[in-house]
Amino acid sequence: MNRKHQSRTIPIILILLAAAMLIVAYWTTLPQVRDVEYIEGELDLPQPVTLGTVSIEEALSKRSSIRDYTDQPLTLKEVSQLLWAAQGITRPEWGGRTAPSAGGTYPLEVYIVVANRGVEDLAPGIYRYIPQRHTLLLVEPGDKTSDLAVAALDQDWVATARINIVIAAVFERTTERYGERGIRYVYMEAGHADQNIYLQAAALDLGTVVIGAFHDEQVQRLLDLPEEQKPLYIAPVGHPL
Repeated sequence: MNRKHQSRTIPIILILLAAAMLIVAYWTTLPQVRDVEYIEGELDLPQPVTLGTVSIEEALSKRSSIRDYTDQPLTLKEVSQLLWAAQGITRPEWGGRTAPSAGGTYPLEVYIVVANRGVEDLAPGIYRYIPQRHTLLLVEPGDKTSDLAVAALDQDWVATARINIVIAAVFERTTERYGERGIRYVYMEAGHADQNIYLQAAALDLGTVVIGAFHDEQVQRLLDLPEEQKPLYIAPVGHPL
């Protein structure tokens, strides 16, 4: 091969290598879409409303921490809307959700603890929310609200809520990509999700308050969380008194 031909070939090789590196970088930064195995017995939730009658400005203005609730049960449609607001899928093509997530790692897992007469047409118990199919999976039957309140330092609003939304996280999903800094990203994401719950509750004329004071191990045992899932938030919800 003559030098003139070599001089033309080398830049082409460099361009191809650079293109290959860009492609690899692009694919490694895409959000991680996680397949969830279907389990028989999942309960389909009503489809969420994506065009409501309350503006975001009005919801922000109404948003507040409400701790006193009536004994009026929620509807399944209201539960559906709250769970969708927390972690619902908004970009089915790649799994994007209602709350932003660092690198699309989506470390959060959402559960609800339903009281007796907590939700119309839904038996009391502990349920896991499956965002990929917008369904509920029964974890444990029976009203565990009092047990959750004990784990949450006997806070009355946990005991009197119609449901308690519990946000847990698998930190490794995010720290695998971002190292130790990923820990703060997970906490940020939990805050994003809970603010969504606040705003959706305001739009539905419901009350909620974020709870961070609880015994982690007791909550983890009560919800039968896998070892890698750590509880971060409890959000009692009910009709304001």
